[in-house]
Amino acid sequence: MYTPIVGTLGYILSADASQTLLVHRNRRDHDHHLGKYNGLGGKMKEDEDVATCMRREIHEETGLTCTQMELRGTVNWPHFGPNGEDWLGFIFLINAFKGTPRSANKEGTLAWHRLTELHRLPMWPGDRFFLPLVFDGDPRPFHGYLPYKDGQPTQWSFVRL
Repeated sequence: MYTPIVGTLGYILSADASQTLLVHRNRRDHDHHLGKYNGLGGKMKEDEDVATCMRREIHEETGLTCTQMELRGTVNWPHFGPNGEDWLGFIFLINAFKGTPRSANKEGTLAWHRLTELHRLPMWPGDRFFLPLVFDGDPRPFHGYLPYKDGQPTQWSFVRL
């Protein structure tokens, strides 16, 4: 039976839209994401919708308040978790915010990275498939399928509607 963990993943754009704020997961030794760069987000709570979850996660992880964001797409990650858990992620682009981001959180250090340089960072291999869709400016949301096996993607497909 398919019962995924539902979560959000957000990419905050700089004011000039040339950079995004990422977390370098370098704080917890037993972190499934240790050493990787990632967007910000996490698991949705029972009493939340996905937009509320995204705003909460951004605030908890960065100290920022989202003032404008858009749903860029969804990704179905079968067998992605450390114990083979399935994930269903709602991917957001945060276009405007209030505040100044922290330099770190409990998961790692936070820093701005140029969109043109993201390919140089260590991240989950599957992120390289959907990240261009997050930032490409096409107004249609994407809906991706990205199964994993042993920490590696086995397939990638998406549709835009």
